[in-house]
Amino acid sequence: MKESFIKAISYYLPEQVYTNEDLQKDFPEWQAEKVNSKIGIEERHIAAENETSLDLAVKAAEKMFAEYSIARDEIDYLIFCTQSPDFFLPSSACIIQNKLGLPVSCGAFDMNLGCSGFVYGLSVAKALVTSEMHKNVLLLTGETYSKYIHPQDKGNRSIFGDAATASLISTEGFLQIGDFILGTDGSGEKNLIVRTGAARYPAPLGDLTYNESNNPVSSDYLFMDGTEIFNFTLKAVPAVVESVLEKNHIDLDSADLFVFHQANKYILNFIRKKIKIPEEKFYYCLQNTGNTVSSTIPIALYEANREKRLIGNIVIAGFGVGYSWGSTVLKRIS
Repeated sequence: MKESFIKAISYYLPEQVYTNEDLQKDFPEWQAEKVNSKIGIEERHIAAENETSLDLAVKAAEKMFAEYSIARDEIDYLIFCTQSPDFFLPSSACIIQNKLGLPVSCGAFDMNLGCSGFVYGLSVAKALVTSEMHKNVLLLTGETYSKYIHPQDKGNRSIFGDAATASLISTEGFLQIGDFILGTDGSGEKNLIVRTGAARYPAPLGDLTYNESNNPVSSDYLFMDGTEIFNFTLKAVPAVVESVLEKNHIDLDSADLFVFHQANKYILNFIRKKIKIPEEKFYYCLQNTGNTVSSTIPIALYEANREKRLIGNIVIAGFGVGYSWGSTVLKRIS
């Protein structure tokens, strides 16, 4: 069976920037420095009103083609991970195939997953390559959660940013893809959800209320129970990291870098300490982007590579909405 590798990674951020100073103007009770010190985010990029996750993903792919001199006629499969598609149908991936000028012989589909999406997409791409069904799989992630957030929701507006990434998974590359551990627990669906707009509740419910922190709660906008998500993360992530290390036949000391989903710095620090990962082996990459959902890990990998920190064994882990989680080990080979 063939091995599979990440051959290229790029990302794209929308032009509009929403800083902590902007946040403080909208919510004077929140101090810019306090937000940065607690969650590790100074600014996030926000898609324009007429800019979608599909638009961002196309730009990320174009950037990757140019940056790595990749011929688009070599792409024979396309996976697009998003929870903010342009349409219910057709699949955004089909539209992207046409916009990018990929061959009509290229397979393409959408994948609806959040913060674990990159890891899940990577597992599918690896399967396609190692089975020798396909040679060059383009994995795109793109999200515009900002369009789901209530304007007065200071909690979620402080955390989430919009972005898209492009990764090429192939029979050769600089990061060899290891074995995966994946998991799902749908009992947590209500703790991170946009309830209306799809088939179950197609029309807005107009049930806006405010919680004890004076934060809006509505079925028509993104809802996140931060406490429940935090508890889930502390339970799922240490377990999946332990399992993925064992499956890939390495131990904690043999891992050279840990690149986790960049939820926020408070959660990341808590996880790092619980797993007992030395701080010098733990990568943070959310200060200028925020939580970009399925795009956080590939953005972090790109930046870590630029800083020459991608060496040896790199453990990646995604976790969040669903509940859904996944992890693998990447090995630097060139």
